[in-house]
Amino acid sequence: MTSTPSTTPDAQDWAAVQTALAARRDRLDPADLTRLGEATWWLGNAPGAMEVAEEAFQRLAEAGRESEAADHALRLALAWMLRGDVAISHAWLSRAKRLLADLPPGVLHGYLAYIEGSQDTDLTGDPMPCRTAAETLDQLNERFGDPALQTLSVALRGMAGVLSGDSETGWAALDESILPLLNGCLEPMWTGDLLCSVVHLCDELGDLARAQQWTGVMARWSTPLSQTFMYADVVRVHELALAAAAGEWDLVEHELGNRADDLVGAHGWLAGEAYYTLGEVRRLRGDREGADTAFGQARALQHDAQPGTALRLRSDGHFGEALESLRIALADQVPLRRARVLLPMIEMLLEAGDQAYAATLAAEAEATAAHFASPGLRAVACRARAAVRLATGLPGLAVPLLEEAGQIYRDQRHRYPAAQVHERLAEARDASGDDARAAAEVATAAAIYRSLGAAPDLERLSPAEPPAGLTGREVEVLLAVSRGGTNKDIAAELFISEKTVGRHLANIYTKLGVSSRTAAASWARDQRL
Repeated sequence: MTSTPSTTPDAQDWAAVQTALAARRDRLDPADLTRLGEATWWLGNAPGAMEVAEEAFQRLAEAGRESEAADHALRLALAWMLRGDVAISHAWLSRAKRLLADLPPGVLHGYLAYIEGSQDTDLTGDPMPCRTAAETLDQLNERFGDPALQTLSVALRGMAGVLSGDSETGWAALDESILPLLNGCLEPMWTGDLLCSVVHLCDELGDLARAQQWTGVMARWSTPLSQTFMYADVVRVHELALAAAAGEWDLVEHELGNRADDLVGAHGWLAGEAYYTLGEVRRLRGDREGADTAFGQARALQHDAQPGTALRLRSDGHFGEALESLRIALADQVPLRRARVLLPMIEMLLEAGDQAYAATLAAEAEATAAHFASPGLRAVACRARAAVRLATGLPGLAVPLLEEAGQIYRDQRHRYPAAQVHERLAEARDASGDDARAAAEVATAAAIYRSLGAAPDLERLSPAEPPAGLTGREVEVLLAVSRGGTNKDIAAELFISEKTVGRHLANIYTKLGVSSRTAAASWARDQRL
């Protein structure tokens, strides 16, 4: 395994190489088989390249060329992991370890440490395997002076720093690795994996600004190399994920599904994430069947498709099933990945009346945001705590948290959750008696939903005009009165103060021209409200 890639021909050259070598595949020696696999990979056929690499490995192992066979085994371990088959990946990793155990320490041992450290950290969320691997890489680099080992070590230390809560130092180390990666110190297969891992980390942290930065780095690295190899699609999927956050849903609907299709069998976990993103766009647009299809495609690739699947269940009236699916998702996730599910879980718990557990999860969201120092996670924590405060009758304390979350989403160009925050602010301001500002917040949320094409949300905010000039909240109060609720009952049901209930009732009496609760309730029945 060399530390720098060979000269990369253009796609037409690789096609010529593949055609020439494939015609006499049965007679190829291991070196030519390796070359055929390389050409197949650059042309975007990762499964075909893996098949050729496995054949080359067998030839090398039978010939007693342990070092070259171990090199192929390491590459296949990484390829199978990207494809999404952990068991086969571990089998190839075991083969590589067995071969390397009989060889003196060398550069290949560094790549083994990189794979083991990064995979263990990804599976457990524990930064220690990355740190241990970085120490091994440093020791090997001292002996062999290989710039690839040094770059891998710096990157692993950076990821470990971010995951352990030392965000500033961790991101400084990751940024330090950018120039060596762009200068070609690593072969493309390893560079692509490392860059994709960092972008994925940004996504888990909800840090769209850094995701934009690192996706740009990945594009600058990938574009000059080839438009046919796997990482051309990988880069575009990451770009489309950012486009989804920015509200470019037509573009996402037009392109993301095809890009995900192209990655199935090559980069399975990213294909699963792409299908999930597509499903979320469709869900928010009201395309229930399309959302279910995309979520199903994601689950087929071992993506849990949460919280989107739960929110679909909830929208169809299956509240209990939705809540249970989120409980399962929380149980199966490492701490950072739980953050993705916490907010919808908290909102459903509050809907179910479980304020205690919701408050516990809100505290978890706050602790997670503080640990990782991520703006996206901080926005989630603010919204979680605000939801609890609204549910417990403290709307004034919810407002500053929601305003902070809204600012974060504006800074990050994350449009749909920004609209959700405006809705929550409308609820908080209405509960505080600030009708004018509440109406403005609703109007802002509706404008965003309209521009996105979020039909279900827009429909929810634009109901049929209530009779007699009543506001939506006044209709809710009137219906509660018709059911025999006292002011105290209504305040508890709608999470507002009894004083606010009295104010709404006074407005209702004036608009209806009545002077009692009985007359108001009778009017509501006559209107079939």
